[in-house]
Amino acid sequence: MYSNGINSKAFAEGKVEKVLLRFAFPAIISLLVSELYGMVDTFYVGRYVGPNAIGALTIAFPIQRLLSSTGLLIAAGACTKVAKYFGEKDYENLKITITNAIMLTVAVMTLMPLIIYIFMEPILLRSGASSVTLPMAKTYTAIILIGGIFQGLTFVTCYIINSLGNPKVTLYATSFGAVFNIIIDAILVINYNMGVKGAAIATVVSQIAACTFAMYNFYKVARSINLKNNFSIDIEILKSIIAIGFTTFIIEISDAIVAVVLNNVLFAHGGDRAVIVSGTIMKVSMLMYVNIIGIASAMQPMVAFNYGAKNFKRLKETIRKTLKVVILTSVFLWAIMMLFAEPIIGSFVKDEALMKECARAYRIMISIFPTIGLYYISTYVYQAMGEAKMSFLLSIYRQLVLFIPIVLIFVKHWSVIGAWLAYPATDIIAAITGFIYIRRVKEDINEYVDRAEAARLIIDS
Repeated sequence: MYSNGINSKAFAEGKVEKVLLRFAFPAIISLLVSELYGMVDTFYVGRYVGPNAIGALTIAFPIQRLLSSTGLLIAAGACTKVAKYFGEKDYENLKITITNAIMLTVAVMTLMPLIIYIFMEPILLRSGASSVTLPMAKTYTAIILIGGIFQGLTFVTCYIINSLGNPKVTLYATSFGAVFNIIIDAILVINYNMGVKGAAIATVVSQIAACTFAMYNFYKVARSINLKNNFSIDIEILKSIIAIGFTTFIIEISDAIVAVVLNNVLFAHGGDRAVIVSGTIMKVSMLMYVNIIGIASAMQPMVAFNYGAKNFKRLKETIRKTLKVVILTSVFLWAIMMLFAEPIIGSFVKDEALMKECARAYRIMISIFPTIGLYYISTYVYQAMGEAKMSFLLSIYRQLVLFIPIVLIFVKHWSVIGAWLAYPATDIIAAITGFIYIRRVKEDINEYVDRAEAARLIIDS
């Protein structure tokens, strides 16, 4: 009954590093492609339209991130629930979770873009738009709103298939979309000189293409698990999906909230140029963050499955080895970015003085980046174990609790450079906190195992 690439053994057996990388690679590609939509658009408009176009896309970024964050909220919540039910062999609730996740995605990702469109201009102005960047930001945003539902469905269906043991669909769907986006962007922005409008159209068309591929494969999986066309709403399941996935949403949307704060603060202290620098280095930095978040999201169904199956030895091993992989890959990427900051950023901006300013800000921003994996792993572990309250508190901690007040204080004292210094100051505090909570999880697991062993001995005697 459960065939077509669905394999629970992947979570319970085999070498942890191999299984983790097997699932992490598609997740990283998926997240990278999600970021590439904005990065590719920034690359083309930066080189062929001008720096002000980068400023416009920076202003539109919070709305773009809100759409993707909402899709990931539902996807992460459904993925964790499905993996847990799969580990418990509770196939009835597994199927109910899938149908409710699809219905929730369609409803939310239809209504949200409509509301944003109605209030688009005041939202963009509050996001830091100036008279120069507002017209282009409105043009770009109005078009990308159309792609919200397609991006959301791609996330949800791919994450569900991934949680059932088949990560390849995510890799293929997102890669398919990425290739489409690069090609169409080049045609519309360079050949047809359509500017930010062409970049937005390319993004939406590629999202539709990726969604079509994902839905086709989801249909095959739905048939293999006998997923009936029963679209009855289960309020408790919906609440659970939202509660569990809310951590992922907060992690993702935090970047948008931070962007709004930064855009306004930087515009007040450095004008459009400071906003352009911020938008450029944030796009480049996401190349590093997708590595951590992709590996953590690959760990998530493994932790959820083994937690549901009460395989605590495997659970602890998964957490330990995930940390090892995250730290090693983060150090590698950090070294590359520190060494080659200028040529990487130079691919987005042609102005040499602006490029050097961006590179200097970027190096400050990522100066202690390899430590931040501790924070993200702790957050995703609590999420995978169904600890919604703790994972929520951790998810808002770095960006909202720490970064925003720190950046406001630092900018007040050191102007624009204070914004870049706020990143390492925030990261070191978040990393220490993550380390403390990972230790706490391991201690809680050991305590649970000791109690279970004591109870077994009593029963045997």
